[in-house]
Amino acid sequence: MLVLSRKVGERILIGDRIAVTVVKLARGGVRLGIEAPADLPVVREELKDELQEHPPASGTARAKPR
Repeated sequence: MLVLSRKVGERILIGDRIAVTVVKLARGGVRLGIEAPADLPVVREELKDELQEHPPASGTARAKPR
């Protein structure tokens, strides 16, 4: 596992198609912004099994970039 330190507003690039930005730091948590192609699913790990059992209907909207 690669462990990196970042400050609010700083980014991590994964390949040439994914960017992760630190949006906000709070006690015990961090808010991340993830930019990825629409065909690449991005989900929280704890939801992975649930989504495999009950996939969303096709055409489900993704979060829109700000």
